[in-house]
Amino acid sequence: MKPSQIKKVLEAALLAAREPLATYEMKKMFDEPLANEVLRKLLDELRADYADKPVELLQLASGWRFRTRAEFLPYLERMNPEKPPKYSRAVLETLAIIAYRQPVTRGDIEEIRGVAVNSNVVKTLEERGWIDVVGHRDTPGRPALLATTRQFLDDLGLRSVSELPPLEQISQTLELSNEK
Repeated sequence: MKPSQIKKVLEAALLAAREPLATYEMKKMFDEPLANEVLRKLLDELRADYADKPVELLQLASGWRFRTRAEFLPYLERMNPEKPPKYSRAVLETLAIIAYRQPVTRGDIEEIRGVAVNSNVVKTLEERGWIDVVGHRDTPGRPALLATTRQFLDDLGLRSVSELPPLEQISQTLELSNEK
C-alpha cells in the first residue's frame, strides 16, 4: 500500500474514533508491518494537512485524536448548551496536589491543604477517571498512593504531567482572577 493510501486510512480511522488511538492500534489496520518512523511521519503530515482547518490532530497520553480548535468551541457550545460540571475548591485543590506531587497519600494531601480530605472529594475524582490508586506506601497502615490517569491527561489535552503549567503561573492566574 502506498504511503498516500496509508495516510488516508489513518485519517479515516482517527476521524471515526471515539477515543484517542494508540500507535499499536493504528498498526493493526494494515497487513504489512508499518515502521514507527513511517507512522510518525504520516501522522505529522496529517497534522500539517489540518493546520488551517477548524480541527487539529493532537498527540495525547493515550494516543492520537482529532479535536476542534479552541476558537470554534463557543459556536459549538450553542448547539449543546449543557454546562460542564462545577467542581468545588476542595476538589480542584486536591486534584492539583495529586497532579503536581504524585504519587501522594491522603495524609500528604491533608498536610499540604491543612484540612482533612473528605472521602467524597477523592470519590469524585476517581469517578471522573482523573485519579487512581497506583500502589501503597511502605509505612504503617500502607496508605494508598494516588496519581493522575491517562484520562486526566487526555481530558486536558496533554501527553504527560510535564506539560502542566508551572505552579507559579497558576498562582499568578488565581491572584489575577481574585482581583476582578
